[in-house]
Amino acid sequence: MSSINIGIMQFQHQITFHREPKQHQIFARSSAIVRPKRTNRGSFAGRRNQVIKSMRAVVQRVASASVEVEGRTVSAIGPGLLVLVGLHEIDVEADAEYICRKVLNMRLFPNEKTGKTWDQNVMQKNYEVLLVSQFTLYGVLKGNKPDFHVAMPPDAAKPFYASLVEKFQKAYRVDAVKDGVFGAKMKVNLVNDGPVTMQLDSAQTSKNANDLVAGS
Repeated sequence: MSSINIGIMQFQHQITFHREPKQHQIFARSSAIVRPKRTNRGSFAGRRNQVIKSMRAVVQRVASASVEVEGRTVSAIGPGLLVLVGLHEIDVEADAEYICRKVLNMRLFPNEKTGKTWDQNVMQKNYEVLLVSQFTLYGVLKGNKPDFHVAMPPDAAKPFYASLVEKFQKAYRVDAVKDGVFGAKMKVNLVNDGPVTMQLDSAQTSKNANDLVAGS
């Protein structure tokens, strides 16, 4: 074999030798961007199907709030708390007592004398409370459609909600606690002060027991 042929073969071997790692690197880079499919569908479904067992309140500190029904203002307050209330199908008196006590004692207002931001509750400020029943707080999505099967049925919810309003009025002042119209299509207007919004659930077993003992 001539020296020319030997030189060509060596040159081809060098090209092949240097190309192999380059091809391997390209394959490694392309494989790195392949994202694996999710395998936790079961756990997600479990989280989605969790059942909430509590009364729920969404509390907003407001400069003012009002409720309109069919173009007429049925309730209005100045500074105070707007409380959206969701009733669960298994709520009992203890849940109502917990929500009433906690909402009235939440220190969401500043103390002008001491300069503390979160220091006084609505009663200490002599402000008002507007309660609005809202079963949609227990809405869950099935696909894209909301489902409200865990909310208390209307026939049971109406007297239960009325008793909750009465608890607030007895614990504070009748004229300082107002509400909307149960079951009506309402327009709720508010000026959120802060904004400050808190969610409160009564399903806090250990805290319920402690609060009943402490009375706070």
